[in-house]
Amino acid sequence: MTPVELSRTVLHAVRRAVDAGELSVSVPERAVVAPPGPGGCGDYATSIALQLARPAGQPPLKVAEVLRPHLLGADGITDVVLTGPGFLNICLDRGASDVGLVREILRRGDRYGYADRPDRPDRPDRRVVQLHCPHELRAVVVAEVAARLLRSQGALVRVSTEGFEPAWTSVLGVVVDAVGRAPAELPVNVRPVPAPAGVLALGRDAGRWALLHPAAHDRPRVGDQHLVQRESNPLFRVRYAHARARAATRNAADLGFMAEPGPVTGSGSGTPTVTTPLADAAPELLAALADHPRVLAAAADHRAPDRLARHLVTVADAALPFLPTVLPRGGEKPSAAHRARLALAEAVGTVLAGGLALLGIDAPDHL
Repeated sequence: MTPVELSRTVLHAVRRAVDAGELSVSVPERAVVAPPGPGGCGDYATSIALQLARPAGQPPLKVAEVLRPHLLGADGITDVVLTGPGFLNICLDRGASDVGLVREILRRGDRYGYADRPDRPDRPDRRVVQLHCPHELRAVVVAEVAARLLRSQGALVRVSTEGFEPAWTSVLGVVVDAVGRAPAELPVNVRPVPAPAGVLALGRDAGRWALLHPAAHDRPRVGDQHLVQRESNPLFRVRYAHARARAATRNAADLGFMAEPGPVTGSGSGTPTVTTPLADAAPELLAALADHPRVLAAAADHRAPDRLARHLVTVADAALPFLPTVLPRGGEKPSAAHRARLALAEAVGTVLAGGLALLGIDAPDHL
C-alpha cells in the first residue's frame, strides 16, 4: 500500500464510520499520512481524528477509537495503535506495501507524487495562486519552481516579477508570466535571501541548484563546489544516482532480464540474501521513495523548492549503497530478486528524474 492509497483508505474508514452512524461529520477531501513523529510507532501516522474532533463534537481520542476498527479491516494494514491525543499509527504489510509502492512509481512515471488529475481545468476546487517577486534572480527562480510544484498539486498559478533580465532565460531557462509592478493589493510574496553575483557563471543546472538547494532564509553559495564531479557535491550525487539507475536497466537488458516488482531480499532459491548493503539500504530507500508525495505537497504548500532538493539528496544517498546489489555477480543467474531490485532501481531513476525536472535541472542518463 502506497502513501496515496493509505490516505484513501483512511478516508474510506471515515466514510464507513459516518455511514454506520458512529460519526456525524463531513468526509474531508484529504487525509494526511506521514512517518510517525516522536512517541509514534508503525509505518505511518495520521492526525485525521484531531481534524474531525471538533465537527464531530467528540474528543480526538474517541474519534480515533471509532476509526481504528474500520482501518484494521482494510487490506494491507496489520495493526493500528493509538498514541498521544488521538494519533492513529498504522502498521502495514511491508512486503505487499513495498511491492505496491514500486508498481505505483513505475505506473505513474515522472508524475508520481502529483495530485490526482491535476491537468483537469474544469475542477471547481482548483486553487488559484498568484506569486509575485522582486527584481532579483533568486526570487524569480524560486517563484518559477514554486509554481511548478503548486501545479503538480493541482493549483492554477501565475508568476509575476517587478523586473527581469534576458540572461535569466538564456542561461537559466527561467520563464515568468508577467513583468512589471503589480497592483497595490498584490504584495511581493516570494522574497528569499538574495543571491550574490556569479550565479550565471555556473550555467543552468548548477546555477539553479545553487539557488534552490538552500532554504529561503539562507544565503546561497555560488562557488565551484556546485560543478565538481565528486561525492562532496550534493547535485553530483543526485545525478550520479540517477545515471547509475539508468545504467542498471541497460546492463540488465544486455544480460537478458527486465524489471518486475517483488521482494528484493531473496535469491532464486527463495533463501534470504544477507548482504549488508542490501539489508541496510533497501528499507531506507523504500521509505524515502514513499515520502516523495508528502514532500512534493509540503514543498508546494510552503513555496519551498529547497525541501524537494534536499529530499532528492536523501533518495540519492539511500540509493547509492543499494544500486551495486541490483545486477547478478560472477556466475549468478538473474533471479526474481534481481528483477525486483531492478524495478526498485528504475523507481529511483524515475523519482530523481521527475524531481530534477520540477527544479528545472537536467537528469542525464550518462555521467
